[in-house]
Amino acid sequence: MKTHCSCGAATGSSDRKTTAAQSTGPLSFRQRFVKGVRWLIPGITLVLLPKCPVCLAAYVALGTGIGLSVTAATWLRSGLVVLCVGSLFYLAVNWLMAYRKRRQSAA
Repeated sequence: MKTHCSCGAATGSSDRKTTAAQSTGPLSFRQRFVKGVRWLIPGITLVLLPKCPVCLAAYVALGTGIGLSVTAATWLRSGLVVLCVGSLFYLAVNWLMAYRKRRQSAA
């Protein structure tokens, strides 16, 4: 375990503008895999989500044995769509902000 901070803030060297991610080098295979899966999970969920609430209720019943009403399946489907689109929006904004930060640090 390190006894000091390697970010440069504790030593007072504010002229060094590298972050922890930049100083560690390229990403490992595991880190790249996790970054890709973060985009794939909501995307695949949106693609495979049935448009019909009755079909969603049937899939839930087949997969878990829990029966859903059509109303509950409609709310569940709407919630899943909002959750998936929201997470994709968050990932896109996060990616754009990191891209802007990389461009500004390169200039």
